[in-house]
Amino acid sequence: MLRLTGILFTIATAIVAAVLTWPQFFRLEQTFPIAQLVSLRPVVALAFAVLALVGLLICLGRRSRGFGAGLAMIGVLAAGANVGILVVRGVGTTGLPEKTADSIRVMTWNTAGPATDVDAVVTTAIAMDVDIVALPETNDDTGEAIAIAMRDRGNPMWVHEENYQGWDATYTTLLISPDLGDYAVVESDASGTTNTSVVPSVVAMPVNGDGPIVVAVHAVAPRQGDMDQWRSDLRWIADQCASDDVIMAGDFNATVDHMSRLGTGGGTMGRCHDAASATGNGAVGTWDTAWPALLGTPIDHVMTTDAWRASGSVVVTSLDGSGGDHRPVIVQLERAG
Repeated sequence: MLRLTGILFTIATAIVAAVLTWPQFFRLEQTFPIAQLVSLRPVVALAFAVLALVGLLICLGRRSRGFGAGLAMIGVLAAGANVGILVVRGVGTTGLPEKTADSIRVMTWNTAGPATDVDAVVTTAIAMDVDIVALPETNDDTGEAIAIAMRDRGNPMWVHEENYQGWDATYTTLLISPDLGDYAVVESDASGTTNTSVVPSVVAMPVNGDGPIVVAVHAVAPRQGDMDQWRSDLRWIADQCASDDVIMAGDFNATVDHMSRLGTGGGTMGRCHDAASATGNGAVGTWDTAWPALLGTPIDHVMTTDAWRASGSVVVTSLDGSGGDHRPVIVQLERAG
């Protein structure tokens, strides 16, 4: 009986390891609680490493050697696979290439409302010489204050925002440099067809027809009671990347694992590709700043269609004590072709 129990436990453990390592194969990447667990892939890798160690310890017993060896093998294989996935996506690069006259730099930072100091946002945006700034959870007054401060330091910005009239999380602000031309925000609401559902996104269209469509993204977090809205938000975001020339940035509340069935034509979300994954930062956690970056969750993204090529990216860890729980992400883009 004990032997049968051991075999069944080993089989169950192997199934769990397979699901958590590659839930896309089982179409479970957007299912509670798999979605939440896979977003913490570094922690999952550590858990399987611990399993491997436990299995080796069990092997010390003569009668339990086979059971322990099975657990150790599962732990080693699952930990190795998860680490391999993280390495392929990129565990960190530093610095951006020199900006040229044709380059665009995009920054996204979920400021958590007043938790992040305005001067920290302004100083970072100025230092990184950004052209587009997506600021989820930043209200219109704060967005205007940031734009004014940037203007006073020589980097003017047009301010666009969308809100659902509540606390700061129900606002999203988008700043765009006048060098990119004039923009107008597409009228929307929270119906689930013209915007994200619980917290808003901003869709800015070029008035002169020359610049890219710019989308400041904020999807609802995948809490157990919000899973339907979260999945709907991700589908809506993917739909925004159906045109040829799109730049999206913001808090997607999703890793690239959750997006595996939302890409078209080789894209990550719709026709858009994840810039951090293409430039060596795809596995660097942008949330939560209370955790080391390599143990965090990469849920803040900059994505573009094939009209742009990402030449570099940075996940800023030096501001982890600034008050917010998200790290800013800055990406440099070049026109393709």
